[in-house]
Amino acid sequence: MFIINGELSSTINLADRGLHYGDGLFETLEVINGKPVFLQLHLERLFRDCQRLLFPAPNSQLLTQEIALLCTHSEELKQHNVLKILITRGVGGRGYRQPQVIEPTRIIGLYPMPNYNPDYQYYGVNTRWCQLRLGINTALAGIKHLNRLEQVLARAEWDEDDIQEGLMMNARDNVIEGTMSNLFYVKDNSLYTASLNDSGIAGIMRQIVLDEAASQGLIVIVHDYCKQTVLTADEVFLTNSIIGIWPVKSIDTQVFAIGPVTRRLQALINTRKQAEYVAADF
Repeated sequence: MFIINGELSSTINLADRGLHYGDGLFETLEVINGKPVFLQLHLERLFRDCQRLLFPAPNSQLLTQEIALLCTHSEELKQHNVLKILITRGVGGRGYRQPQVIEPTRIIGLYPMPNYNPDYQYYGVNTRWCQLRLGINTALAGIKHLNRLEQVLARAEWDEDDIQEGLMMNARDNVIEGTMSNLFYVKDNSLYTASLNDSGIAGIMRQIVLDEAASQGLIVIVHDYCKQTVLTADEVFLTNSIIGIWPVKSIDTQVFAIGPVTRRLQALINTRKQAEYVAADF
């Protein structure tokens, strides 16, 4: 089910710039019993990234009302769902040129939760290195924009059911993220993740993990690092807003233990998510 510009619909104007140019961005949220989790953080990133892409953000109150309508009145509503918010620059403009008056398109969709094995949270996941390299683009780095062809091509590199995620480097051979996740590693009880200055997506769960780790007194280092650095880590884990934290038990043939820092952060994230759910307005 979708709400497009405030109306229940499944059609979009074929001249929309999101379709022609990938001219827009999106957010993906977990929904529990009709309540979107960490909604405010997602909206803050959405509005911030609209500004970076040089088009007006949707009205916050209006967008929140539409999200509430879809989450609480959909016949497809289950206990566990995924909400996707897409904002495009709208219709118009000659070629790449923007229209003089920009009227963004709002698309909100509700989907069933992916059928991930619950064992991934506890026993961890198997991963592999992807051959495709992420490009270098400081203007777009961090933004969850609609141009995701790099991830689509990287995900096409494997079909094995026993591989849950692919890990991606950029053109400088810096390790950046997974195809659908941010990557963290632990070494000597310090937490590390990629800087994302040149490539990658700055995930909401990534930021929550960084905040929670810092609040617990963990040393947190955001930097550029190479493949070999990851392979010598004590612990490795993945994050996104749907999976939370998945420990990594292997990268190709390299095996990792699921250690105490990963478990500690999983517990902190689960506690924060529960508090967020209880405090949600709808």
